[in-house]
Amino acid sequence: MSVAVWFSNGAASAAALKLAIDRFGLDQVRAINNPVAEEDEDNLRFQRDVSDWLGIEIEQAFNPRYPDGSAVSVWGVRNGMSFRHGAPCTVHLKKEARQHWESVNKVDWHVFGFTAEEETRHDRFILTERDNVLPLLIEAGMTKSDCADLIAGAGIALPRVYAEGYPNANCIGCVKATSATYWNLVRRTRPEVFRQRAEQSSQLGVRLARYKGKRIFLDELPENAVGRPLKTLRMPECGIHCGAQVMAGTAFVALASAWVGYWFGFMRGASVTEDTHIDRLRQQETSHDL
Repeated sequence: MSVAVWFSNGAASAAALKLAIDRFGLDQVRAINNPVAEEDEDNLRFQRDVSDWLGIEIEQAFNPRYPDGSAVSVWGVRNGMSFRHGAPCTVHLKKEARQHWESVNKVDWHVFGFTAEEETRHDRFILTERDNVLPLLIEAGMTKSDCADLIAGAGIALPRVYAEGYPNANCIGCVKATSATYWNLVRRTRPEVFRQRAEQSSQLGVRLARYKGKRIFLDELPENAVGRPLKTLRMPECGIHCGAQVMAGTAFVALASAWVGYWFGFMRGASVTEDTHIDRLRQQETSHDL
């Protein structure tokens, strides 16, 4: 049995990789990372440390349409930074990069960094994306803190962004974030990144921050503005499952619509079957038409 572990340079995916190797053996496991230029450079140090610790090569999977692996490039091409179904950088640099890798590498199972407190997200991902996923961390009851403890116990320093106060090792200036707390942390720790995000989002007409219940441009955000504490933001490690929660909502709507459509079709004597109608609508709702 072959297993692909999608390693996102965070504590959870590193712990998931360890569990996969322990369970299936090195000869059955492949570790793959989707490089993103906007991640902190210390993430690469962490990746090397994990690779050395577990004795496994961590492969790189790019989308050939974006060989530079840059979220900034994606936003420019797509003329936007965040859409109804999620951020285009996730789709093009994570999801499509994974699909390109899979087109030439066949595996039986996939492992992602879903932790014990993310079982609902895992279930939604299964519904909207794929069902050949092994929830290793969930089965082991491992939380994000447990993952961090496992890595620390191996003598590996977590990516430095954690120590700076970030809730994950995602790109600095993640456009899926709207919290005033998060964006002012970026402003304090990475002022140049904040300036770049403010400039590009203004050019594209994207209001990234939320303040006092209203979406605003980053350059309108007061420096003393505070939102929820970062530890309550539930920002997962960035991977191909980032859009699972949003997509699950649209999948639910799709299924409801399918039942209604099937009923009226039946009443009209339509020949379409229930399963065909539902499958077609499910495909439409999960096609990532951004």
